[in-house]
Amino acid sequence: MREILGRRRKLLFRRGGRSALLGAALRCATEWQWPVLPGVGLRTAGRQPAGARLGLGERAAPRCSCPDPDCVVPGAHPFDPGLLAATTDARMVRWWWSNRPDAPIVLATGGRAPCAVSLPAVAGARALAALDHFGVRLGPVVATPTRWSLLVSPYGLPELGELLHSQDWVPSSLRFHGEGGYVVLPPSQIGAGRVRWERPPASGPGAPWLPKVATIVDALVMASTSTPDGGSKLAY
Repeated sequence: MREILGRRRKLLFRRGGRSALLGAALRCATEWQWPVLPGVGLRTAGRQPAGARLGLGERAAPRCSCPDPDCVVPGAHPFDPGLLAATTDARMVRWWWSNRPDAPIVLATGGRAPCAVSLPAVAGARALAALDHFGVRLGPVVATPTRWSLLVSPYGLPELGELLHSQDWVPSSLRFHGEGGYVVLPPSQIGAGRVRWERPPASGPGAPWLPKVATIVDALVMASTSTPDGGSKLAY
């Protein structure tokens, strides 16, 4: 009996998670006019590469559904469809998540959509504390267990170039997601774990308010500089 009840709870949780993903994707696309598409997602549990062996008590690491066996951002990137397919069309969003209900939500950044700046989680917490201390108004902040992404208003390469040129040094762990980039949104599940809102979007009509990148970049650079740099390898 307990086993049956446990299976029912898991089934209800999965259904709830799937409906939450579709609802969040529709809200982004229709209410906020943010172009989204489904991410590649993770492999089904138990499907491991041939020859893979696990020690006693070990769990298999989450693996990406893309063909790259060494993917450094498992589940957290577009693949099929590609990034150019991102849309705000509700019918397309419903079709995608009806066929792939567990797919992560990928926001195509730039253009009229938000851009983002991402950094290691430890540096992100330090940066938010500093910005709060000085009363800087922030927009939504996306968090995974390893990285945080601050959403900002759209910026172009010339503006970003001038901002970075004024810095003495920009750590490689600080990443900028502009035109042609993307960010995975809550409540997606990726290789690093659950994606959540560290700072949720403000409730109200229309798209969430976003700060300009110029108002936050100094704090992000400073926080990243004082945090050990993991190198250029991007890991979510």
